[in-house]
Amino acid sequence: MPVLTRLIPSPVVVDIRAGALDDLASVLADQRISASGKLAVAISGGSGAKLRQRLEPALPGADWFPVGGGTLDDAVKLADAIKKGRYDAVVGLGGGKIIDCAKFAAARVGLPLVAVATNLSHDGLCSPVATLDNDAGRGSYGVPNPIAVVIDLDVIREAPVRFVRSGIGDAVSNISCVADWELSNRVTGESIDGLAAAMARQAGEAVLRHPGGVGDDSFLQVLAEGLVLTGISMSVAGDSRPASGACHEINHAFDLLFPKRAASHGEQVGIGAAFAMHLRGAHEESEHMAEVLRRHGLPVLPEEIGFSQDEFVQVVAFAPQTRPGRYTILEHLDLSTDQIKDAYADYAKAIGS
Repeated sequence: MPVLTRLIPSPVVVDIRAGALDDLASVLADQRISASGKLAVAISGGSGAKLRQRLEPALPGADWFPVGGGTLDDAVKLADAIKKGRYDAVVGLGGGKIIDCAKFAAARVGLPLVAVATNLSHDGLCSPVATLDNDAGRGSYGVPNPIAVVIDLDVIREAPVRFVRSGIGDAVSNISCVADWELSNRVTGESIDGLAAAMARQAGEAVLRHPGGVGDDSFLQVLAEGLVLTGISMSVAGDSRPASGACHEINHAFDLLFPKRAASHGEQVGIGAAFAMHLRGAHEESEHMAEVLRRHGLPVLPEEIGFSQDEFVQVVAFAPQTRPGRYTILEHLDLSTDQIKDAYADYAKAIGS
């Protein structure tokens, strides 16, 4: 008998709206995620700690676990602490580092995770990956998708605007990532999941083409939905491929070569995506992407985040080494240092300064 459908790993609840946090307890009870209210809530020292005072009266059965940072040790310590109690679910309340720690801890103790994001800095809030710092640098660990995602747009607006800008860069970079995936499919025969690619691409296009700005609820709604869809696309693909291409290799190279000077993830992948689109000959798309990133206050040239042209050339040359086995426009062109320098000069001229 032919398989007519497939099951898609995705959250039971996705609640994105102003005021969503006020209904957290009822949403969890109504969806039978935690009828008893016994929750282990992992919080950051910043936004999470502030929201604890607001949420504690509505979550009388919850235990609160401050998390020091975003390291593997932090996540293991959190899991060990949660093991000592009896809970229905783990709630990660905070930014990306806290949610990644909570993801890892929930997987380790076999509990579902509820992701309550306090900023929109990247697409990891609903992905099947926890990115954690370890003794070797930074590692990615496979985890189940969150069972629920709650994003209160009122809370998002209170976060520093740089977090929203970073999320914009990450979402828009999907367009370049999917183009790299399709390139690999044509050249190397790598299999491509059409549904995952469609979800990631449309999430990126929705953000790229929305006329609003970082202060508009309608734009924040589209950005939040786009980041959630991107996370689900990675679950569908069983890999980060829909949202990780040459732009992310460039980002990793920045982090590895200049760890003390690296900018935010979204800023670096945004620059990487616009440049990668230029490399593949999609000059009109590259210029449009750069124009939109600029409109939202994001950098489009490495000089705008404190790197010289020569340093950027070094980053691009090193980038393929960050993801061995991944085929993108960088591996396809296999440019020499001089060729990268010439390509960058053309890119900088095309988008203007």
